[in-house]
Amino acid sequence: MDSFESLVRLLLDREGYWTRISQKVNLTKDEKKRIGKHSIPRPEIDVIAFKPSANEVIAMEVKSFLDSLGVQFDDLKEVHAVPQGRYKLFTCENYRDIVFSRLKNDLIESGLADHETKIKIGLAAGKIYAKDVADIAALFDERDWLLWDPSLIARKLKDLSTIGYENDPYVLASKLIHRNPLTE
Repeated sequence: MDSFESLVRLLLDREGYWTRISQKVNLTKDEKKRIGKHSIPRPEIDVIAFKPSANEVIAMEVKSFLDSLGVQFDDLKEVHAVPQGRYKLFTCENYRDIVFSRLKNDLIESGLADHETKIKIGLAAGKIYAKDVADIAALFDERDWLLWDPSLIARKLKDLSTIGYENDPYVLASKLIHRNPLTE
């Protein structure tokens, strides 16, 4: 399990979502053909989060990229008929539609959703390429996608310092960092 995925999961849990990490989606052979890749492996969504009160599932892709350039706009704005690249769910609408339809059916079959449940795509990014922040935010807003950018994640992490005691490494680290000014 990826540590950044665990952090995002905790933050979603704190907002009233039920979460799962590394959710595999069981595509049928016919669905794979409609995607255009007959031998595609089962798609895996980093974190799915279900909020019963809204009857909504967020399919959250999680990219830390802390020691890299970060998420880049050019990669997200691409449009592909057949899924390719790092951001398949964002760049290939047909793929996203088929994967989300199958995910919904899987959740319905397991009793975790119903036919009215809405699925929304999201991205939690630990780092976004500095010159691309506004363009990515505008793209996500235009497409009604959920974006957790680094500053939002940092605010949510800081908020962990205000909750009661929990024996969780992220909560403990947040309390230590935000309650104790650094001195040199």
